[in-house]
Formats: sequence, structure tokens, C-alpha cells
Amino acid sequence: MSTIENQSILQLRDVTKIFARGTVDEVKALDSVNLDVYDQDFVTIIGSNGAGKSTLLNIIAGVFPPERGGKVIINGDDVTNLEEYRRAAYVGRVWQEPEVGTARKLSLEENLSLALLRARPRGLRIAINKKRRQLFCEALARLGLGLEDRLDTPAGTLSGGQRQALALVMATISRPAILLLDEHIATLDPKTAQTVLQLSDIIVKREKMTTIMVTHNMEIALRYGDRLIMMHEGRIVVDMGEADKKTLTVSDLVTAFERAAGEQFKDDTILLSPR
Repeated sequence: MSTIENQSILQLRDVTKIFARGTVDEVKALDSVNLDVYDQDFVTIIGSNGAGKSTLLNIIAGVFPPERGGKVIINGDDVTNLEEYRRAAYVGRVWQEPEVGTARKLSLEENLSLALLRARPRGLRIAINKKRRQLFCEALARLGLGLEDRLDTPAGTLSGGQRQALALVMATISRPAILLLDEHIATLDPKTAQTVLQLSDIIVKREKMTTIMVTHNMEIALRYGDRLIMMHEGRIVVDMGEADKKTLTVSDLVTAFERAAGEQFKDDTILLSPR
């Protein structure tokens, strides 16, 4: 676990989320989750469909609140009831689909300007000026994709991988307290997915970002990050640091899951090799 004076950047306390409460379709997506994420942690979260991974990120990002009594604390501030748009000052997020995180009709420069605006108080206008353009150029140049020469290009003309790379820069350019990577390579082809994963790792380490990355693949969860969490039926059943995960194989991780969950592992899809 990478910590500076053991500083907790994110605290989840007794976080539960129930959908369709009181109906035949009622689902407890999160079940009394408690979690501390520390400064510069790079946490990978693994779990089968319905484990609660995306719900957890949505709670952190403010898409919806936890059930009464649950708390979300970021950088010491209780943000439990803070609306999603106001939570953007604390949280940067890259979604599964490049189309969600970027506006296709706006230029790269305009997209990056909007990313900065999301992290500022309402009413503060962010103009595109020489200094800011230089900031955008430098941020894009670090990707090594030549996007710094295409500031006036509409985002919709980029490939899926380029748009996800742009989304990474947008999510981190304002230096949020925590970065959420929500299965952000799931829709990319294998070669592009590997490139975006490597770029993500570089950005997280270079910018010293506290990061949570949800993945649907055990090998990726073991390969990236310095802490691994496994979820099952809305609960955290495995939580291990870098020293432990470095020595594990996928088979070892399945065994750890079965011991913690008390049942046989059944989802073969997350055992597959990385895309």
C-alpha cells in the first residue's frame, strides 16, 4: 500500500445500496461496505457481473447516494449528499465507452476546457487562452499519440483508443483527489486496450494519482496497481496489498476468493487472458 503518513483519501462507511426496494426485483447491490483508500493507492477491483463494482464507483462519483447511514468522505470532506456535478471537484472518471467521457462535436481543446470547468465553482468562466492552450498541448504530448497537434480537431474524428486517451487527460488535468477507471478498456480492441492500459499506468504513476480501476479480468487486476480488491454479492471479500498480489497467480486468486466467499468460483469470463 502506497501511503504518505497513512493519509486516507477516500473513506466509505457502512455503504449499502438497494435498488427496487420493496418489489420483487429488489437487489442489494452493496452490503455494508467499509473501505479506506490511501494517498497514491492504485486499487484494482475485480468481480463477476453483479458483484457491485460499478455501483461502488457510482456511489463514490455521486451518481446516487448510499442508503441512510452510509457515508462517503473524500479528502476529509463528507460528500455523501453532494450532487454528482459538485463531486467532480473531487473525482475524475473514465467510463467504459469513449463516447460518454468526451463530446464528439467539440474540439479536443474545448473538451479539455470543459474538463477544467467541471472542477471549478459554478459561474467561473474558463476561456481558451495561450497559457491554457500550452497546458493542453503539454498534457496531450505526454501521451505520445500526436494529439497535441490536433487541438482544433473534433473529438468524434478520433479512434476509440485516442478518445479514451483524451478522456484520461480530461479526468486528470484538474488534479482530482481520486481517479476512477470504470472498465475503461472494455469496448476497445485488444491492441488498443493494451495501449490505453499502459498509458493509464504511466499517467497514474507520473501524476501520483490515487486511483480505483474496475476490471473484469483477473490477469489485469494482478498485473496493474499496488492493491487488489475482489467483490462478491455487494461485499468486499478479498483486499490485499502489493506484496501479496505480486506472488499470486490467477489460480491463487480464485482460491483466495473461494476461501473468503465460502463458495466455488463460477464466472469463467474473468479468468480469460487480457483483451
